[in-house]
Amino acid sequence: MPNTKPGLLKDLKHTYDGLKPNPIRIFDAEASKIEGVIKLSLGEPDFNVPEHVKQAAIDAIKDNESHYGPSNGWPYVRKAAAGFLKDRYNLDYNPDTEIAITVGATEGLHSALDTILNPGDKILMPSPTFSLYDQLVRINGAEPVYINTESTGFVLTPEQLQKAIDDNGPKVKVILLNFPSNPTGVTYNAEQVKAIADVVRKTNLIVISDEIYSELTYGAKHASFAGELPEQTILINGVSKSHAMTGWRIGLIAGPADLMKRVSLAHAFNVTSASNPEMAAAAEALSTEEGRQDTLKMKAEYIKRRDFVVEIMRGLGFKIANPSGAFYVFAKIPSGYIQDDNDFCYDLVRKNKLALIAGSGFGPGGEHYIRVSYAASMETLQEAMKRLTAYINENKPK
Repeated sequence: MPNTKPGLLKDLKHTYDGLKPNPIRIFDAEASKIEGVIKLSLGEPDFNVPEHVKQAAIDAIKDNESHYGPSNGWPYVRKAAAGFLKDRYNLDYNPDTEIAITVGATEGLHSALDTILNPGDKILMPSPTFSLYDQLVRINGAEPVYINTESTGFVLTPEQLQKAIDDNGPKVKVILLNFPSNPTGVTYNAEQVKAIADVVRKTNLIVISDEIYSELTYGAKHASFAGELPEQTILINGVSKSHAMTGWRIGLIAGPADLMKRVSLAHAFNVTSASNPEMAAAAEALSTEEGRQDTLKMKAEYIKRRDFVVEIMRGLGFKIANPSGAFYVFAKIPSGYIQDDNDFCYDLVRKNKLALIAGSGFGPGGEHYIRVSYAASMETLQEAMKRLTAYINENKPK
């Protein structure tokens, strides 16, 4: 095993200094060592990829689609993505100049941030929010500025946004939104989206709107930020959550042509292009009625699971923001129990073999909360809630 020559390490890229692995992954790895553990920790749909989507990938392999594709994706895949965005959210994008197919939503985010951020820039992020964003921002030498939304039901208000813009001055370049939200499950309705857009349109800020969970909204149709302010918005989406294709790594990124020209360059430099069989599968998922029905069936199951988990947890004393999208419950630990959310999660997994995620890993406003992923079978959730109930009963404050 080779040992790195010490002198090589002193002048590496300093934006990586101090970065740590994703805390969700660290905890999940520790929990996985416990025999018999139930993990409601990762945002990983338990459904299989639909058969017709698998078949599209198989057909692409059999048809020897093994050569380099265009860096921003084959035209038929971009056309499928454009059709999906038009059909679902009434968004108009030119598939030739305004859409790129990425290696998952994360790579799309990375390419967008690579394009936009300079060292010393600031990026506003309503918090709690997906923990990976922080690292992606810092890698580019920029500074994440969190806006704590706990007091407003985990929804950014126009007043909060305006204050953050005023307080942070001209170094603010980007607002990074995520809705439906990971970790809270909260989303924005059309009026809330418009209110935020009205603040942004008075500025030259770019909005990166991560809407990867857009197909998993409950009770109301998803309102895309790009519908209100397309000229200032870079939109992130994909098939990971809507079609249970997390491991297939296909996302899409859309925006105004002049911005996308630069983002597509960063994407090409980062990965060259996405995989042909996976792109064929994504086109099938996005463009067919069968693909639409796949998502609706999954969504119906998620609603049943959400309602079951929320009812049990509220009965145990957890306070829960209304989870109207994605597949997460973000719950405040009842008073009298361990209030450090990391300690609570480690105590729970050690004593009752149930792995949940500590809320503080998602930024300010997440302290004293836990995130539960209900992207698991009802049978698994029933056993998980039995274990949580047992833990709460066994550790009642005296």
